[in-house]
Parts: sequence; structure tokens; C-alpha cells
Amino acid sequence: MSKILIVDDNKLNLVIAKNVLKATYDVATVTGGEEAIAYFEDDTCDLILLDIIMPVMDGFAVIEKLKESEKARDIPVIFLTADNDAATESRCFTCGAIDFIVKPFVAEVMLSRIGRALELEQLRKNLADKLEKKTREVSDMKSKSHKDSLTGLWNRSYTEEAVNELLEEDSSGALLMIDMDNFKAINDNYGHIAGDRVLVMFADTMREFCTEEDILCRIGGDEFVAFVRSAKTKAELSNLAGDILASLCRKLQESKFDTNTSVSIGIAQHSADGDNFKELYNAADKALYYVKQNGKNSFHFYSDKSKAETQRAEKSVDLSHLSALMSRADSGKGAYLMEYDSFHHVYNFIRRFVERTSCNVTTVLFTANQGAGEEPDATEVELALDLLEKAIYTSLRRVDVSTRYSSKQVVVMLIDTGSENAGAVADRILDVFSNLYVGNKVKIEYGIAQMDKKKSASQEE
Repeated sequence: MSKILIVDDNKLNLVIAKNVLKATYDVATVTGGEEAIAYFEDDTCDLILLDIIMPVMDGFAVIEKLKESEKARDIPVIFLTADNDAATESRCFTCGAIDFIVKPFVAEVMLSRIGRALELEQLRKNLADKLEKKTREVSDMKSKSHKDSLTGLWNRSYTEEAVNELLEEDSSGALLMIDMDNFKAINDNYGHIAGDRVLVMFADTMREFCTEEDILCRIGGDEFVAFVRSAKTKAELSNLAGDILASLCRKLQESKFDTNTSVSIGIAQHSADGDNFKELYNAADKALYYVKQNGKNSFHFYSDKSKAETQRAEKSVDLSHLSALMSRADSGKGAYLMEYDSFHHVYNFIRRFVERTSCNVTTVLFTANQGAGEEPDATEVELALDLLEKAIYTSLRRVDVSTRYSSKQVVVMLIDTGSENAGAVADRILDVFSNLYVGNKVKIEYGIAQMDKKKSASQEE
């Protein structure tokens, strides 16, 4: 049963109208404009009969207020008036009423007009619902056509269009191209169902580290793109790429695939590396290629490669000059202390060398833990690692390589050293460290692993 709200300051009119309508409709009554507005705080109705001439707030003021209410603005209103001149009629419709009923009420006329109004309102609602449903269906179809069916990420055509629209608005951002190394080996050795699970895991990991504002895309195969919209510094982008890389590599290891599968990332920044999707994509692709050619399983900025190449392009050298240039900064003694990104490439180069020769290479991981004293703060740990690196530099040969892996760990590669001798080398480093570090809050411990000389089946391919 439809519900009707009658608003009239004349109680006799309220009684008459209610008696006419109560057999057909659920009827509620109020005696003023303020009561009518308050009514919608806790209740609603299907139609409003609104008197025009009322004290405090007349009918025109009431309907204006109701149109401001999200709850009441779409409820049809029929004015009640004793004045049926053309000017009043015109104002009624201008204010948003759908009809008016002249006083004194004629029961048959009132019921007819109300019935017609409610019928039209139901028809309007049905049409609005159908339109909304069709709009959702079209939107869903459009969304599905723009998305990768396996991962739910956007496809390339949508991504290119969306990124270009953002860049036309002068939006800042960076494009990360993320690619799996040796993904084909997963499909070949474990089947395409396993490969699809890995691709879905990739997509979920990207969602984990990116925001809803970022545009995530599967270009095809094992190649993904993330356009990071928020303005980020190079350091922030490095942290983001490093987090994605570490998480994906950890998940690949947990999958127990014996395929040597890893992840590589190329990064291009707007507008330094490009002003549109195509330019950024090409720049990120070149940065990704650089990672692929330098050991994989890392990330690289196109701007770093481009800047270095530009500087070198300004001069030409012969082989003898090149040899002198490359060794000019080499003191000839002490271990190489490198940034992690560079160390990573050297590590992979040495790993491939070990796989093809009989050379022994052992990795030592030094970790700063709490010593005999109270728990150290970050400054104390930093001091201890600085002194540990000095001990490493002075204790090792120039063929050995070291890097600061994190705020608590240092990695060393001992070249032509087996695991049986690596412990003695590590102890020698700690002896030197103990002479340099006079505190007791930090204790340095180490683990040893010899680099495997045996190649997996996927590497043989």
C-alpha cells in the first residue's frame, strides 16, 4: 500500500483528506512545514500533499527545503490550494510539483489525481531502474573488454589510453615494466596451470604494493606494467621496486620451482624519460633489457643508463686508453666494497662463471645481533657495520667483493676460496673488527655457503 503524507495547518482539511484516502492508502498527517521536514528524519512516503498557505513556512518554502534533502527530493509533490489562477499554477510547476488539487476537495478528483501521480511515479522508477541496470551492464562489458581475463589487470590498450589521459593533465608518475626471467621453464616443466597460478600471484603482488590510483596492466605473457601515479622520488621508487622484487622472488622460491626463475624491473619517469605512454614504455623496456643483460633479478632506472651513455658518447677511446681508464681508480689492494645494485650484477656474473669452471666461490653473510650489553640503537648498529666494512676491506684481497645488504647485514664473496677455508677468513675479519669496535652492544655473527657449481636443467637449456 502506497503511503501519503498530508501537510496542512487546517485540521479540518486534514480530517477530510484522510477520510477520503484512508481506504486506499496509508496516510500520515502533519500541521506545518517544519513538521514536514522533520518527518523525513525517521520516515518516508510515496507522495506528498502540500498546502500552499501556511504560517511560518508556506508550501513553496517547504518544497524548496525538501528538494535539498537526499531522502525527500525525488518524492512527487501535489499542491493543495484554494487559488487556481494561472500565476499560482505556473509557480507550482516551477517549484517542482507534479500537479495541484483545488480546495474544497472533491473526493473523486482527489483520488483520480493521486492515483495517476503514483502510477506515473512507479513508471518513472521502473524506467530509472532499467536504465541503471543497462548502464551497469554496459559499464561491466566495457570494463571486461579492457581487462586481462586471467589476472583481472587492465590490458595494454586501456592502459595506454588511461596513462596518456593522465599525462595530458600534467600528472606526474613513473612506469615500471616487470618481467619474469625463465618463466617459460615453469610452463615447460610444471605445466600451464602452474604458470597461470604464478601469473595471478604476480598480479596480486602488484596490487599489494601499489595503490588504487595506480594503473596495473598485464601486457601479455609474463610481462607486466605498473604506472605509479603519485609523485615519487627516485629513492621512493627504488624502495617500491625493491619491495615488489623481494616479495615476488620470495614467493617464487616458496613455490619450489627448480627453474631459476627470477624477476627484473625497468623504470622510466615522467617527464624526464618520456611525455607519453609509448615513450615511457620504450624507456622502461630499455632499462629492463639492461637488467636482463646484467644478471637479471634486479631493477634499473632508464635515466641512469641514458645519462651514462650520453657522457660516454661525448668521447672516443682506444683499447689501451680504455684499459687505463677502467683501472685508474683501482688501488690494487683491499676488498671491493660495492653498492648492492652493482654487487648484484657482479654476483650473477661470478655465479655464471662458477657454473662453467672449477673455481670455488664462497659467500659469507655477516649479521649484527644484540651483544652482551643493552639492545643497540640504529646509530650503534650503523657504527658497528662501518667498522666491520673497514675490517673486511683491510682483511681481504682485491679479488674479493663485499656489499651492505641491509642496515644489519653485510655480504662478502670470497673468490677461489672453499667453504673449509672461508671460516678462517671470516674469523680473521672478526678479529680485526674486535680491535676496531670497543662497545659490547653489537655482536657480529656469520653464515657460510659455497656457490653451487652444478647447473639446473633449465639453465642448461
